[in-house]
Amino acid sequence: MSRTFVGMPPFPTAAREALGDTQLRHNLAHATGTIRAKRAKVVAEVEDWEELRLAGAAVKERALRSLDTHLVQLEASLTAAGARVHWARDAAEACAIVAQVARSHGVEEVVKVKSMATAEIDLNTALAAEGIAAWETDLAELIVQLGDDLPSHILVPAIHRNRAEVREIFRDHMGEAGRPAPEGLTDVPAELAGAARLHLREKFLRAKVGVSGANFAVAETGTLVVVESEGNGRMCLTLPEVLVSVVGIEKVVPTWAELDPLLRLLPRSSTGERMNPYTSTWSGVTPGDGPQEVHVVLLDNGRTNALADEVGRQALRCIRCSACLNVCPVYERTGGHSYGSVYPGPIGAILNPLMKGTGPQGPGGAAGAQTDSLPYASSLCGACFEVCPVRIDIPEVLVHLRSKVVDGHRGDRVPKAEAVAMKAAAWAFTDARRLGLVERASGLSGKALARLSRTSLPGGRATAGRLPGPGAAWTGARDLPAPPAESFRAWWQRTNGGRTDSGHTPTGRVDD
Repeated sequence: MSRTFVGMPPFPTAAREALGDTQLRHNLAHATGTIRAKRAKVVAEVEDWEELRLAGAAVKERALRSLDTHLVQLEASLTAAGARVHWARDAAEACAIVAQVARSHGVEEVVKVKSMATAEIDLNTALAAEGIAAWETDLAELIVQLGDDLPSHILVPAIHRNRAEVREIFRDHMGEAGRPAPEGLTDVPAELAGAARLHLREKFLRAKVGVSGANFAVAETGTLVVVESEGNGRMCLTLPEVLVSVVGIEKVVPTWAELDPLLRLLPRSSTGERMNPYTSTWSGVTPGDGPQEVHVVLLDNGRTNALADEVGRQALRCIRCSACLNVCPVYERTGGHSYGSVYPGPIGAILNPLMKGTGPQGPGGAAGAQTDSLPYASSLCGACFEVCPVRIDIPEVLVHLRSKVVDGHRGDRVPKAEAVAMKAAAWAFTDARRLGLVERASGLSGKALARLSRTSLPGGRATAGRLPGPGAAWTGARDLPAPPAESFRAWWQRTNGGRTDSGHTPTGRVDD
């Protein structure tokens, strides 16, 4: 059975381990830097790029605001074109539908187009439990599958691997899944791609059932759209007798004309190309051309939860370009596996909590802790919003979700250390006399630290060093200035005789 993200630790734990992998950090820095440069070049060619972003955001927003109406229209259009439409509330229902279709045709294998939706529901594992092998045909997905690995990027799932590692994976494991790698295979990219082409060709030619996702679904015409760069998608969408497409309900676009800005935004933002080499569109069944049995599974799996969140629903505008991953300083240093989901990076840090829920209302247990950690997996630098082709304000949603995580844990039987610290601060700051006691205590500690400290900040001010207990998490990577030996209140008493400009002596009120 292939690996899954189930049981992954919270982001801080996973990220700490990833930061220690120097090869991983080198691979990520090289790959994301290359993609960033390509994107910047082709975006700079478009004079009205910001207007194009606004247009793309408007199309997706209009679709989401009347999603129920557009979905009904999409179902009607698909049915009229000969497709069979299924509705899936969650991953289990979606997997069961695909497995049933495959079983009804007596197949033992299916070929797949790269699809985030099928990865989200872990379709490959579900089919394997039914005795059906699901073969990935995208080059990067093939690398991940043969290496019994996990995807770490939305667009380039094997971004954490370099070409020498890919060669070893092909040489050691390709023969276990079909045609083996050629003798003497090197790590030259063209040779690696050639080995994958030969390996996959026999699967394309014998497969009776293909499985895909969709980048867009046009409600007006019942058209599904897949964009890709390798041609494997075109093979999966045209050669099998049966095609099953698993489509998230947020992929709906109201009209054919509204594809225009999206198809101009997506390739530039994702692969740094002016247009995708392959853009495949199909509407149901065409007699004598392509699959003669077409199924479309409309997947919810938490999307209506996200839609109900007035701040977070903008995340459903996402067109899966991965531009936010490529500019994120956190992702570049920790990689995608640290996020514990097929949706990594900034967009994953908001999509997962929105769809799964946070706090006690979330998945609970270790899975809940992992999801709750994601809104904090960001420096809030804002680079993700600047590059998002549909203008998702990811930092805004991250802050919103952080508040939901905190609110969700207010009733915990054992409060978090942060909550205890905030309660202690509130106790001190709501009474001037208590605040005065705290200031005097901090002044004494400041004098002691000034005598004992061997380090200082610019200006000669002493640092507090490494704090014990929960404070160690903060001071382990930051300088904490020692409290001043004399508080402002004590200084005022000493220099002004305890009197304010109005001539009154301060009372016990905080606002004096």
